[in-house]
Formats: sequence, C-alpha cells, structure tokens
Amino acid sequence: MAERVCRHCLRILEGPSCPICGTSDLAEEWSGLVIILDPERSEIAKKLGVDISDKFALKVR
Repeated sequence: MAERVCRHCLRILEGPSCPICGTSDLAEEWSGLVIILDPERSEIAKKLGVDISDKFALKVR
C-alpha cells in the first residue's frame, strides 16, 4: 500500500485511517517530508503544531 497523508494532522501513514485523529480523509498527493524525532525541543514541530515523533508531510494537495 502506498504512503498516504492525513489531511487533518499531516501524518504520513500506510493504513486505511489515521490512528491519531481517527479520520479516513487521506490524500495520496503530497510533497515535502519532515521527520520529527524530539517534538518537545523541535522548532519545526512547534510551527507545525506537532506533539509526537513521526513522519509528516509539508504540503497536501
């Protein structure tokens, strides 16, 4: 299964729905990738509003 992105929290995932927000509103077209390792100390995580370690898309179409 191809990687898809949750349109709500921008998390990159492979399943049929997002385990974080529970939605199945996923996009197959996205660009940019950021990997958050330490969300508490990451300035990028703060700008994205992310509070978990994971892979996230920067832009979803």
